[in-house]
Order: sequence, then C-alpha cells, then structure tokens
Amino acid sequence: MDILIVDDEAKMRTLLQALLEEEGHRCRTCSGGEEAIRAMEDSPPDVAVTDLKMEPVGGMEVLTAARAKVPPVEVVVMTAYASVETALEATRAGAYDFLCKPFKTPELLHVLDRIAEKQRMRWEIEDLRGSLSSKMVLGESPAMRQVFRLVDQVAERDATVLLRGESGTGKERIARLIHDRSKRREMPMIGVHCGALTETLLESELFGHEKGSFTGAHQRRAGRFEMADGGTLFLDEIGDISLSVQVKLLRVIQERRFERVGGTETLSVDVRIIAATHRNLEEMMKEGTFREDLFYRLSVFPIEIPPLRNRVEDIPILAKFFLAKYGYAKVILGHKAEQALCRYHWRGNVRELENLMERATILSPEGEIGLEHLPPGLAHGISGTTVGSDFQLPPNGVVMDELEKSLVLQALERSKGNKSSAAELLGLTRRQLYTRLEKYGLVQGE
Repeated sequence: MDILIVDDEAKMRTLLQALLEEEGHRCRTCSGGEEAIRAMEDSPPDVAVTDLKMEPVGGMEVLTAARAKVPPVEVVVMTAYASVETALEATRAGAYDFLCKPFKTPELLHVLDRIAEKQRMRWEIEDLRGSLSSKMVLGESPAMRQVFRLVDQVAERDATVLLRGESGTGKERIARLIHDRSKRREMPMIGVHCGALTETLLESELFGHEKGSFTGAHQRRAGRFEMADGGTLFLDEIGDISLSVQVKLLRVIQERRFERVGGTETLSVDVRIIAATHRNLEEMMKEGTFREDLFYRLSVFPIEIPPLRNRVEDIPILAKFFLAKYGYAKVILGHKAEQALCRYHWRGNVRELENLMERATILSPEGEIGLEHLPPGLAHGISGTTVGSDFQLPPNGVVMDELEKSLVLQALERSKGNKSSAAELLGLTRRQLYTRLEKYGLVQGE
C-alpha cells in the first residue's frame, strides 16, 4: 500500500517509514498537517497514519481532508494524549482506528492488514459490479452500448437523470450503474418504489415523520432523503405519485430542503436524484396529472432504455447469464429454444426472461434446454401482443383449449394472481377472463 506518515517528530517518522517499508509498503513522510494536506491533493495515498497533536494544523484537519477524497483515504490516528473523548471524536470523524503512543509494531501492522483486506474486497465488488452490470445483466447490443455511453457522460456529474422505458427493462440496474461510477459511489444509493405506496405513506417514506404526526407514528423516523444524504436517491415509477406529493418533491429538488411530516424543523440534504418511469409523462402533463415544472426538473438528462424485443442480440447473452445465476452454468440453451426466445415479443422484458430461465432450469436441471422446456405459447412462436398473422401453426397442430388454458395460467403467473393485470395481458375484459377461468376450472374462493 501507499502510506503517508504524518508526525512532527522526525524520529517517529523515520522509525515508522523503515518499519513499513520493510513490510513491503511504499511510504511518504510529512512533518505537519499542512504539508500532509498538500501531499494528498497531489497524490492521495491508500492510508494516512497521522499524529493527532501538531501545530498549527493538527491530525483532525488531516483526517477531515483525507475522508473528503473520492474514494476516501483511510486514516489511522496516533496520539500520546489519549482519552475516551478524543478517540470518539476521531472515530466519528471517520478514522479507521486509533493507536495510543507508544504502541507495539504488531498493533499497527494488524490495523494495516485489516485496511488492505477492506480495500481488496471493495475493489473486487466494484470489478464484479462493473462486469455484471454493463455486459451481462444489461446486454451489449448497439442499443445498450449507446445507453452505456450516456451513463459514462453523466455519471461523474450531479445532474438529475430520468430513466425511461417499459417495465422490466433494467432501469434500476442502470441507476445503480450511474451511482457506482459517480463521485458519490462510497455513499449510499437509497431507492423507493413510488407506485407501491399510498400518498400518505409515500410522503412519510420520502421525508420522514415526527412522533405522533399520524396514527401509528410512535417515534420519529428519518425519510429516504435523509438516508441518502451525500449519496443518490432513486425514485422508481415517478409517474405514479400524486399532485400534492409532486409539489413537495419539486421543492426538495429545487432547494434541497424539506420538513418531516408533522415537523417544523427545516432539514437540508445533498443528494443526487435519479428517477425512472414507464409512463408517458408528456401525455400526463396534457391531462393535468403530472406537473410540467417537475417534469423539466427531472428530465435534465433523460436516458431511454430500449425494450428487449428491440435488441434481440442481447437475448442469448442474458439467457446464459441467468442460467449461471441460478447455478446452471453448464446447462446449454438449445438452438431451437434460442430461436424461439428471439422471436418472442417480451412484454415483460428482461424481468420476464429471467423468470422464464429460472422456470427452464427447474424443468431441465442438466443437459440442454429445448422447446419442450419453454411455455407453450412461447415455444409455438406467439408474439405476446397479437396472435394473428405472426402466429405460425406448428406442423402437428394445436389443441385450442389446452393452448388457451396455458396462456391464461401464464398471464396469472406473470401478474402474480392479479386478475385485472392478467386480463390486460390477454387482451380480455375482467369478465371475459372469469368466463375462461370458470371454463377451465381455475376459479378459487376469494
């Protein structure tokens, strides 16, 4: 590791440098805090080992400057004037560890070993995220490469990003990729699904609430904005929020200030906002259900995520990735099955493909995945939106009742039992769906 030693005692600097270089580390030394801060500006080290009591710039100032770097520099604080209060102050400011002079050599080496292990794990996670997020989990088609170019252009900036695309296209993964490549990557990325909460719950979830502000508010709770302070807030399905919450959200985006529900204290936050939606916000603005001023605040840098059917070349790559994800890396995707996957319309996009490959591994845990391991509709080439001129009758024909029953079951499975959603997937009214459920004996007590 590259270690910066900061101490106003020349003997201590020389002793530590000799000791650490003998252990294979690269060392630089500084005789005071001001010199150390300048040295970190030019070339941040992996670790700073600094004395606490120095004049005129002390170890706490070195610690603050080190932790402000991206990524933050780990700091080990040394002092001969130890106290519980001093140790707590250094720890709260971000020090990795605190050593009391005189300390034994193994103590320092043990601390440095722990830091090296922490950094190694962080690098491995970043490498894994980078490789999986960009190529495997999202694809490498020309359409996705254009998305990655936009991600690279905006990631290091703090601009608000609006991710647009159908459900299941991977908008949350793109948001994670932007965060992981930003200067905020060491801070949290906090997400909230705006469409999954009622108006009251969403407001409390975003801004937090004070004790007693509503029934069930038994204690003060921090909201997602507070939790994401310094990092990124991902607002999924932003098109589903009510107009009253839109007004409050607009204020936070403009001023970076808000009050908890039921509170009077104004809180300030530093967050980068990434929003996502599958809705047509322009149409919603015309209808008066989405504020125009909020739209322009959110869409500073819009990125359109293409549906899976428009990037067919990604389907085999993603299918093989999901096979490996579920522990079936040696299972082969057969040629006919691959062709069927590439012909399918994929209304559920990448999420639907993942679910289907998980199903296929259950039916074919080893060997090759063939047409017989795919749902009947998909295996027979049904597009997913229309069954007409696109549908190719198999050579042996089909049993219409069996095919229709299979499609009804697939729709119920995909919609997790929600009959309105299942009817929409099938192009039926809810009443028409119930007729078919009764026909095939699929009606259960509700």
